[in-house]
This record gives sequence, C-alpha cells and structure tokens, in this order.
Amino acid sequence: MAKILIVEDDESQRFLYQEELQEEGHGAVLAKSGKEALKCLERALFDLIILDIRMPEMDGIETLGKIASRYKKTPVILHTAYPEYRNHSTASLASAFILKSSDLSLLKKTVKELLEGKKKKGELKWQKNKNTGKKE
Repeated sequence: MAKILIVEDDESQRFLYQEELQEEGHGAVLAKSGKEALKCLERALFDLIILDIRMPEMDGIETLGKIASRYKKTPVILHTAYPEYRNHSTASLASAFILKSSDLSLLKKTVKELLEGKKKKGELKWQKNKNTGKKE
C-alpha cells in the first residue's frame, strides 16, 4: 500500500480521489491547500502527491516549487482543469501533468505507473519488508 497526499481545494473531488485510490489499495491523506500540504509533508513521508493548481492561499505551482526543492524523490502529479499551465516552467518539475476529467482512469493509471517505478527503485515508504511482512 502506498501513502498518497491529495492536495485539492474542492472537497467533493478530494473525497472522490481518496475513495478511488483506497479502492486501489492505497492510503490517502487529504489537504485543501498548498500550505496545508506542506504541513503534512513536514509530519510524514509520502510515496506520491496529487496536486491541484488553482487553490487559495498558495497555488499548486508555488507548492510544487517548494515540494521539488525539499522532496526530490517524491513524484508529483499536477492534476488541473487548466491546460495552459502545462507550459509553465515550474510545471516541468512534476512527474506528470493530467487534465481533470470525470473519468479517473488516466489518473489511476499514472499513479500506478509512478508507484511501480518507485517500487522498482526500493523507494516506497510503505512497502512491506520481505523478511518480516511488516510495513516499513
């Protein structure tokens, strides 16, 4: 099971993503702003971050810049309804850029691919220890 930070200001979308990712077997922590996300990152390690762009207090672009400078090995998926951000220089720091859709299959597929890449490198924070069977 991977531990995923979902950063989304829209409450219904936050809970929908959480539910969908839990059905895929992942744990999810929710944050409603970039500031809240950074506080979560100070308290815990995450295997992956899903980050909205347009949010109050601190937008996703500024948040991504801070995450990329401190948590280099944590993949970030920018998940937004605004395609014009794809060409923003800071957006290139994200592992993936996905446009929001009512069909979450691309988001779930991208999560799976990024987590598989981390697992191969032995970087998953919540993978089970092969010797003890306990989560590390």
